[in-house]
Amino acid sequence: MLNEVYLGLGSNMGDRHSNVRQALGLISSIADNLTVSNTYETFPQGFRSQPPFLNAACRLWTNMNPFEMMRVLFEIQFSMGVKAPLLNGPRPLDIDILMYGNLVINAPNLVLPHPRMHERRFVLEPLSEIAPSLTHPILKLTVAELLSQLDGTTGIRWCFEN
Repeated sequence: MLNEVYLGLGSNMGDRHSNVRQALGLISSIADNLTVSNTYETFPQGFRSQPPFLNAACRLWTNMNPFEMMRVLFEIQFSMGVKAPLLNGPRPLDIDILMYGNLVINAPNLVLPHPRMHERRFVLEPLSEIAPSLTHPILKLTVAELLSQLDGTTGIRWCFEN
């Protein structure tokens, strides 16, 4: 059975655009029907003394379970130079599982849907391009509705078509 999965990607070290595109290429090799948003440049959250990020979102279909998917995404990040990044700090690549179907998981190493996705414009803006009517399984609001609840548009700008 294929599962619909949404991922958020970000990079703020090295050739950021190439990092995101390379990660998408690796993801497409383990998934079916990859749909990708445009890429946005965003100011960093949390640890602000770092370069801006490029962020994108994608939808894919997979027969992996969420824990297998998480392991494969960690392997992709590791293959691209991510070791043990500073929390919210600079990194060549960050991939988060935003939603995995309508699953709600609260395990020590995996929380779904992503616990802060509804607070982050850099997640919701690209996600709204590819899935505006996707409904958050806990909040019962669509991505478009969640995005409309955020204040302003500062800190994000469109950069590239993927």
